[in-house]
Amino acid sequence: MLNENIRVIRKSQGLSQQELAVKLNVVRQTVSKWEQGSSVPDSDMLISISEVLETPVSVLLGENVMESKVDDIKAISAKLEVINLQLAQRKITRKRILHWIFISLCVVIVAIFVILSALEMPYLGWDHRDPETAVLAVGFHAFEWLFIRIAPIILIGTIVGVFLTRKKE
Repeated sequence: MLNENIRVIRKSQGLSQQELAVKLNVVRQTVSKWEQGSSVPDSDMLISISEVLETPVSVLLGENVMESKVDDIKAISAKLEVINLQLAQRKITRKRILHWIFISLCVVIVAIFVILSALEMPYLGWDHRDPETAVLAVGFHAFEWLFIRIAPIILIGTIVGVFLTRKKE
């Protein structure tokens, strides 16, 4: 029972006899003898085996461990494939949304440029003796000044973003 459990758990974790032997600081033939049932590890070694294989000693000693069935592996593989497809679809959707956000931002920036060009700074002709009008004119001028300096950089970034997120066929 111990010999079968060591073999089954070792294989289920994808370890060769040599890899298990290296982790336990023994020779491969010792692991082979344990798995054949021709020798038994002492209590200290049994604890080391349980730690390396991350399995309780009780499982190593008494409980039968069932080998993974081919059907179980196929079911897990099918589930992983579905998850991968869902993740790929989510990534495509995010990329598409980001693409349209970049396009929208480009349109908004160009529209604001057109509006500011058409207005030709109307606040310059306002009567600035009225404090409310003066504050409004300063706010409008500050927005225009900041927009004219920052918008070209943002526009270039969004155009690059549009090209980087476009659908490649």
